[in-house]
Amino acid sequence: MKKNLVLFVLFILPIVAYLFFASGVNGFIKLPVLTPKVAEFNMGKTIDNKKVQLTSKITIVGFPGANVESRKGNFFNLNQKIFKKYREFKDFQIIMFVPFGSESQVKEMTTKLAGLNDISNWYFVFASNEEIQKFYNNMKLIDKVNTEVGTTNVFIIDKERNVRGRKGHIDKDDDEYREGYNTSMVSELHNELNDDVKIVLAEYRLALKKNNADRKKYGL
Repeated sequence: MKKNLVLFVLFILPIVAYLFFASGVNGFIKLPVLTPKVAEFNMGKTIDNKKVQLTSKITIVGFPGANVESRKGNFFNLNQKIFKKYREFKDFQIIMFVPFGSESQVKEMTTKLAGLNDISNWYFVFASNEEIQKFYNNMKLIDKVNTEVGTTNVFIIDKERNVRGRKGHIDKDDDEYREGYNTSMVSELHNELNDDVKIVLAEYRLALKKNNADRKKYGL
């Protein structure tokens, strides 16, 4: 009896554990859509007058508000925990929507960020408070921005402009439901946001591999 128990612990239990965790990963291979097809943001431009879009990009969007300087710690956290890991992916970008009047603060902030690493696909887009609020409302989120259209949270929007997150009960205090990721909390960026960005990237990689395999199969 004792021998059988030892064999079970050494050989059978690890296999059962592996199958359990593997099934969990496969079950969560797709990050849920919270809001489908948000409208493209066509109103603002960057400080160097460049037009950026959400379509066909995996985007982390943020709303730092008018006091950009006060968010420098949040930007540093986001850069260290997320942007540095994924900036080499050509389809990945970060967009911060900021109100007109904060141009000098953004210029100073981008200089600081550029001193850490290349930020060629990290954008600060300027627009009016009303335009930013309209876009935020279009995302249909539970949490609201402050009076300066600012929040410490960032959000994931996929290539089809779907807001992605974790779906559970529609209760912002429920750990199963997550629409935003708090940039003031390093652990949240390192764990939840990092994991969820990986999942979205993996979705597109798998889709691309399947498409390429199908093309080869049918001689296309």
